[in-house]
Amino acid sequence: MRTGAENLLKVATNQKVREQVRLELSFVNSDLQMLKEELEGLNISVGVYQSTEEAFAMPLIPLGLKETKDVDFSVVLKDFILEHYSEDSYLYEDEIADLMDLRQACRTPSRDEAGVELLMTYFLQLGFVESRFFPPTRQMGLLFTWYDSLTGVPVSQQNLLLEKASVLFNVGAIYTQVGTRCNRQTQAGLESAVDAFQRAAGVLNYLKETFTHTPSYDMSPAMLSVLIKMMLAQAQESVFEKFCLPGIRNEFFMLVKVAQEAAKVGEVYQQLHAAMSQAPVKENVPYSWASLACVKAHHYSALAHYFTATLLIDHQLKPGADEDHQEKCLSQLYEHMPEGLTPLATLKNEQQRRQLGKSHLRAAVTHHKESALEASLCKKLRHIEVLQEVLSAAHERSWLKYTQHQADDDLLTLIDAPNIASKTEQEAEITLPQFSKLEVTDFFQKLGPLSVFSANKRWTPPRSIHFTTEEGDLGFTLRGNAPVQVHCLDPHCSAALAGAKEGDYIVSIQGVDCKWLTVSEVMKLLKSLGEDGIAMKVVSLLDSTSSMHKCATYSVGMQKTYSMICLAIEDNDKTDKTKKISKKLSFLSWGASKNRQKSASTLCLPSVGVSRPQIKKKLPSPFSLLNSDSSLY
Repeated sequence: MRTGAENLLKVATNQKVREQVRLELSFVNSDLQMLKEELEGLNISVGVYQSTEEAFAMPLIPLGLKETKDVDFSVVLKDFILEHYSEDSYLYEDEIADLMDLRQACRTPSRDEAGVELLMTYFLQLGFVESRFFPPTRQMGLLFTWYDSLTGVPVSQQNLLLEKASVLFNVGAIYTQVGTRCNRQTQAGLESAVDAFQRAAGVLNYLKETFTHTPSYDMSPAMLSVLIKMMLAQAQESVFEKFCLPGIRNEFFMLVKVAQEAAKVGEVYQQLHAAMSQAPVKENVPYSWASLACVKAHHYSALAHYFTATLLIDHQLKPGADEDHQEKCLSQLYEHMPEGLTPLATLKNEQQRRQLGKSHLRAAVTHHKESALEASLCKKLRHIEVLQEVLSAAHERSWLKYTQHQADDDLLTLIDAPNIASKTEQEAEITLPQFSKLEVTDFFQKLGPLSVFSANKRWTPPRSIHFTTEEGDLGFTLRGNAPVQVHCLDPHCSAALAGAKEGDYIVSIQGVDCKWLTVSEVMKLLKSLGEDGIAMKVVSLLDSTSSMHKCATYSVGMQKTYSMICLAIEDNDKTDKTKKISKKLSFLSWGASKNRQKSASTLCLPSVGVSRPQIKKKLPSPFSLLNSDSSLY
């Protein structure tokens, strides 16, 4: 509607029409802006996914999950199995159904560790699917659509890049929701919150470094960098709450540590707010997020100044006290001591301590006012009651202490409060995802070992080799692991005369699937058949140069038909004088007739009987602010 109105405004010449269009366009833009704000509120509210426990603590920010549309893998994967692997695709209906069920479950995961495991399982399974069915030289015709978690704008791609990146993003999002729902009134709950936010940062960092060209803006490197900073800031905030949970003793050295811990939290939130205010993320970061980061930066800076003021005003240097230790702590508390003051002289001079302490109280009150003002300017933050209560209580406490020590001559001895050095006993760090700890079985392992039977390798269709042994001699040896290859083939043996070639992969013997059997197992199977006729099926690997020479259309993205494969094999076999022409012609005519009968890229070829191997493969690694019992809070 807006586009139509804008086009009409461009071409209209009548002044009345132009004024009416401008008026309508202003209404449309206003409605669209309101709709955008409402849509953002559904997925980015800081009021959702908070802990259900009654807690006097600052709210935390969770990420909303990305939404997606249904995807039907069945037709595309069946066609590819038939075309590329030369197997009956109907034998894999259960596996395809399992894959689609897993994806469907990932659209609504539980917000806990089970949900994380579900999404990680699907992500690792996508690694197998990509290797099996997504060759790098062509599109598969599957369209994956995901919605931006911040703006709701849909993005679509025909490869698995967007699918894998979006699943990883949701893993990080669930970790953030786990962190915000932790009970922050217990030590275990706070430790879980720290761990969850660090894991969220690790997943998002892996996403940023691995998937660098995702089209969705919420997964752009710039936005992911901001989200990582936000997760680490919330982890550091949880570290501070864990430090304060047992209670804050009104003791000099304890207050020094608390002040520096609070300064650390204020510092990381100040850095986060600065990152959120930079282009290009400034236009897309929710206003409530940036506002809350600014509120917390001022709030925790105020706490640092308050605790510093308390240790200076309430604790005088007494005879017998450890002067050296206190002097060292005070010198390390500041980035720079105020001009004209030294740590030891300040400790011994009661008036200097009091004046310096009151300067910190003034700074604390100023920061509290700034945090309250910032919170009042944001509509969403104004309605979070616990936030308003925390800010109000902290402000009143600092103001009360300031008024208790305020004197008439304060303006004459006014000094600026020095910056407090940030320091923490536990730095929030990124915890990288450990994919190797999760065991995932390839749904399509019946196709054979992934090292050989993958989408980026091509073979001839399975060839039936009927041969006999001579006095137990096969006429060839075996090499390799699973699948095994024909090696040292005697050109005059029965197998060679029947069409076997050096380097052929053995896929079945007497109808028994051999793709996962080792050399010793295949040899044992061959010897068990005695000197009776042996029916063996083999495939030959085609190199890229020969495939491009024999079938140029495949190199530009066209689907390779089986008649093309058969023509290529026929051309290769013209030099084989031992092969009977009648067999070759019948195979060619059969492939061509089947290609003519093909409908909707679905073929029906005879296939080797297979059974699901009982082998599990691991995917290789790619891939309460302060305690209420405290005497100070």
